Amino acid sequence: MNHPPHGSGEFGDSVVDLTLAQIAAFEAGREEFESVETAEGGLGPIFNNNSCASCHSLQTSGGASDTTVTRFGRVTNGHFDPLDTFGGSLLQKFAINEELLERVPPEANVVAQRLTTPLFGAGLIEAIPDEAILANAQRRHPDGIAGRAAMIVDVATGQTHVGRFGWKAQHSSLVSFAADAYLNEMGITTRFFPTENAPNGNTALLAKYDKLADPEDQIDPATGKSDIDMAADFMRFLAPPPTLQTTGSIAQGAHIFDKLQCDACHVPAMLTGASPISALAQKRVALFSDLLLHDMGALGDGIEQGAARGREMKTAPLWGLRARRPYLHDGRAATIPEAIRGHDGEAAAARNRFEALSSEDQAHLVDFLNSI
Repeated sequence: MNHPPHGSGEFGDSVVDLTLAQIAAFEAGREEFESVETAEGGLGPIFNNNSCASCHSLQTSGGASDTTVTRFGRVTNGHFDPLDTFGGSLLQKFAINEELLERVPPEANVVAQRLTTPLFGAGLIEAIPDEAILANAQRRHPDGIAGRAAMIVDVATGQTHVGRFGWKAQHSSLVSFAADAYLNEMGITTRFFPTENAPNGNTALLAKYDKLADPEDQIDPATGKSDIDMAADFMRFLAPPPTLQTTGSIAQGAHIFDKLQCDACHVPAMLTGASPISALAQKRVALFSDLLLHDMGALGDGIEQGAARGREMKTAPLWGLRARRPYLHDGRAATIPEAIRGHDGEAAAARNRFEALSSEDQAHLVDFLNSI
């Protein structure tokens, strides 16, 4: 199989062929993405960090990081409870006052860590039609693989779409993804999420310390945009990862990738559809993911979120893999081979085929994965 090239320039560039207005929106969005929030401007009362870029930082703004957040819940007789009344399922690790600091409640019997995901090429992923992702679920798969699309109600439109962002494919649009992050990671309310998180569900403590009127993120009449719209612009126009020049080892690794049938889930490329943004329309997106949920067995994090069950995770796009570490959703793998060995469930057969490779062929595969 020929794996298509993608990306342009360097990590952090904008996609090619933007208009001057779109380039300006990208740069204004980058400024918002990197801006540091304060309590006076709406940060908190509980939060995980004070800017988007503080967690999306490897290589450049918009990248991944080794920062993790904590999710928790309780499973009883096979039923998952996110423990909303105790502030679940996301734990915010910082607060504007120590009295507000959250802790994992003793009622939780599931606790999971999640790494920050990279955002390179996010606008191209957003522009992939729902029908293309749904078609991935209908393809014939080896090894009993049976991915499914995460059908969710997009908070920005109220319409049902295929989720594609987040470890559980819990968001379908970048503005919804941004709004969720502003509330849950920085404690900033928006028109889509106008209610603050109460620390461990304690509304009395929230009332004591939350003195700003909600929603805190307001639309600027001059631009028609609020901060989440600007952050979404930055993500939407952020270029995909640049590829490395092919070498003999990389070419051999690409052949091994196909031979192992890793492409059953890590689909090398998809196409965007029609778009009012010509730079994103009818483009080949070499993301190496089917954007579907798969039963990952022991690799699942046990958290139910959006349409995803506890053992299910979205196929992580592999493009730009060399710009992030550690690996897997919780950072348990320090190297790419460790990450492959950590695969389970529907990916167990491909993992076993990897284990049977010679060390030389394993090295070729790693070279290929680091090139895309």
